[in-house]
Amino acid sequence: MASRSQQCGGCGVYHHIPPHFQSFCCPACRAITWVRPYEAGGLVNIVNNTMPIVQTETYPAPRPALPAPPAYGKKRAVLCGVSYLQTTYKLKGSINDVQRMKYLLVEKLKFPSECVVTLTEEERDPMKIPTKQNILTAMRWLVQNCQAGDSLVFYFSGHGHRQIDCSEDEPDGFDEALCPLDHATEGLLVDDEINETIVRPLPHGAKLHAIVDASNSGTVLDLPLICRMKSEGFYEWEDQTYGTPRPIYKGTRGGLAVCFSACDDDQSAARTPAFTGKMAGALTFSFTQTVHNEPVLTYGRLLNAIRSSFRKNNQSNQEPLLTSSARFDVYSKKFIL
Repeated sequence: MASRSQQCGGCGVYHHIPPHFQSFCCPACRAITWVRPYEAGGLVNIVNNTMPIVQTETYPAPRPALPAPPAYGKKRAVLCGVSYLQTTYKLKGSINDVQRMKYLLVEKLKFPSECVVTLTEEERDPMKIPTKQNILTAMRWLVQNCQAGDSLVFYFSGHGHRQIDCSEDEPDGFDEALCPLDHATEGLLVDDEINETIVRPLPHGAKLHAIVDASNSGTVLDLPLICRMKSEGFYEWEDQTYGTPRPIYKGTRGGLAVCFSACDDDQSAARTPAFTGKMAGALTFSFTQTVHNEPVLTYGRLLNAIRSSFRKNNQSNQEPLLTSSARFDVYSKKFIL
């Protein structure tokens, strides 16, 4: 019997299924995907329960899956750098940013190199080009089979955006989003989808750190709490669930999710040669330099060091932001990847 190739709605991997199947269970992620059978003249008439007349057709080959996530207690990371080559909004320095972040994780923080997935336009593997679908697939890989003791990192260097919030779950009325390479045709990666993909699945004892070097990125993970730094080092947690027409739970399943963003939701993120002479994201350079130079850090110390670096290099028009799924004392809790 002829078969056809169908993409799993959960992990994005393609599977060969019989043409009359209307659903299948993915053996990789166990997600149930509903599909419509084909007939010679097109889609089957589901309403009249017409069975398909099967003919042999040529279907796209299944896409290779990312390597299986490492065992319990391991570190893994997804690093995305988008340059938007061949466009009028080309971004310089994104690939350098990814290389800088990977060096920090692998050489300094001992992330296994095989557990760090990079997506840039320089990659030869088509699965590692930073398209919307590839980034989502990498995100799902990042949290797949996540358990207590796991340390996950998501990094993005590229353009950010904001758009009108249609789900009424944003206090400011806007959704924040990341711009994949193919955003003009496939759409943006909106904060709601990012939160659902890499924040909600985190179990108790697991932690996720996101570093997002993009404009309008303050609450791009849709985490419920913002750490607002005040004068003289004081801070307060601002709860984003208040004041929304339709409050929706945006936390984890017990794990901790923390995000360092380059700027607030209504600000732009700078890319400048001021730090090293080469074009670099202000957040990426300040974050990696601080973590590399100071082996013992608290979240408060790290955030203030980034803010200080911005001011020293004339980037005071952007305010780096720390958001979290849970409250904690930023000056006593140690920053550990």
